[in-house]
Amino acid sequence: MIKETEEKSVNVDPLELEKFNQLAHRWWDPNSEFKPLHEINPLRLDYIDRFAGLSGKTVLDVGCGGGILSESMAERGAHVTGIDLGDKPLKVAKLHLLETGKKVSYRKMAVEDLAREQPHHYDVITCMEMLEHVPSPASIVRSCAELAKPGGWIFFSTINRNPKSYLFAVIGAEYVLNLLPRGTHDYAKFIKPSELARMARDAGLNVEDIIGMTYNPITKVYALEADSDVNYIMAYRA
Repeated sequence: MIKETEEKSVNVDPLELEKFNQLAHRWWDPNSEFKPLHEINPLRLDYIDRFAGLSGKTVLDVGCGGGILSESMAERGAHVTGIDLGDKPLKVAKLHLLETGKKVSYRKMAVEDLAREQPHHYDVITCMEMLEHVPSPASIVRSCAELAKPGGWIFFSTINRNPKSYLFAVIGAEYVLNLLPRGTHDYAKFIKPSELARMARDAGLNVEDIIGMTYNPITKVYALEADSDVNYIMAYRA
């Protein structure tokens, strides 16, 4: 069995890892820095469930963090494995299971290593709000493709790269509205849908859908809409 340590993979930014480690104890506080994740989770959960039908499916949540999406997919009847390279977020995720009684298998492991261990194993794979935090997003996409069963569903969410996304996701969210801690995002790591689509095509995936996620600062409500200028989700099939 592959030893489960981050040293097995170079596709990690130590500064990004430490950033989320430092905030891990606040992961399940709905009024903390992770409030946006709590608020968008029902939207992305319903989107995934609508396409993939989570009940009874074998699901992998890549970059699961403290387990917000992982637990909610388990609640929908999925058999969920969550992987991450952060020690503290994983500990928080495991502790939260004791409170809720949900069943999720959490592992400290790089997706590239898991792809070598369990190729073509999962019905559904999710990788949400992660690609913009790693040195090589294409490696993540390729590994997710290798982990999916033929015909399996893969969902990626990330942030578009353009002046509007910089204004909304960095200036607006981090400095004006204080929705996220300053320094959460690096604009240079944002990914255009066309770039993500190319990574997916190179990995043998077929795009099925793209949807934007918007935020209204007046009503303070998130919504899934056609506007993918800032945040977006793309659904693929293996």
